[in-house]
Amino acid sequence: MVAFDKPLPYVGATPFQLASALIILIVGYIVARVLVGVFKKSLKKTKLPPLVIEFLGRFLSILLYVVVIIVALGAVGISVSPLILGLSAVIGLILGFGLQDTLTNLAAGVWIAALRPIDIGEVVEVAGQTGKVEAVGIMSTELLTPDNKFITIPNKLVWGSVITNYTRMPTRRVDVDIGVAYGTDLDKAIKLAMDLIKNHPQVLDDPEPSVVITALADSSINLQLRAWAKTEDYWAVKGDLTKGVYELYAKEGIEIPFPQLDVHIREMPK
Repeated sequence: MVAFDKPLPYVGATPFQLASALIILIVGYIVARVLVGVFKKSLKKTKLPPLVIEFLGRFLSILLYVVVIIVALGAVGISVSPLILGLSAVIGLILGFGLQDTLTNLAAGVWIAALRPIDIGEVVEVAGQTGKVEAVGIMSTELLTPDNKFITIPNKLVWGSVITNYTRMPTRRVDVDIGVAYGTDLDKAIKLAMDLIKNHPQVLDDPEPSVVITALADSSINLQLRAWAKTEDYWAVKGDLTKGVYELYAKEGIEIPFPQLDVHIREMPK
């Protein structure tokens, strides 16, 4: 007859302890499932995304299962203090590495909020992405691109990169590059471009617009039309001037050359 109060060979635990541990595991598993179900059901009543609810539910279930296993091990007489100490060290190490980026993003978010290099509604280029700022959160910054793509950038990347703010200033300079053929009457070409700029209703008089020679390229003499406009009128002015100077030069007989390459073929002596 088996004595329930005597340790079993090779096990070191009594049948009573083993039975208690088994009951703890079964009941603990059932209780954990019920608690996790109630927890997830209550979270679904909030505005949390389903992904977050599922993540929190799994985290709670793992935590409860670990507690049940530790209690069951204690029931069979195994010292759980070293186990708890070891788990604490592992969890602390995991959290340390996991929270490192979190704390960095949080600190970067505080600096962005305090110094405001970007703000909601502004069009910026940051971390290699260009778009309108939709939100600046404590962990990440959200951009909406011109082709309606939604981009989320961690704040540490925003704060640690060069930020180009296209709409912070009330005015911007519109640059339009165009090339004319060698032999062109440059005075005439510059005057025509200047008249085009000055007659545009959205071009500002101050700062004064200009047309400058930027390069003597391989196939053309490059000119640049420089006109100042309100920031909200930038793209309209750029489009009008680009189309206008092309049509004006074509009407006035000013050649806008395309890149050319002359190939000379020499016959090898026989």
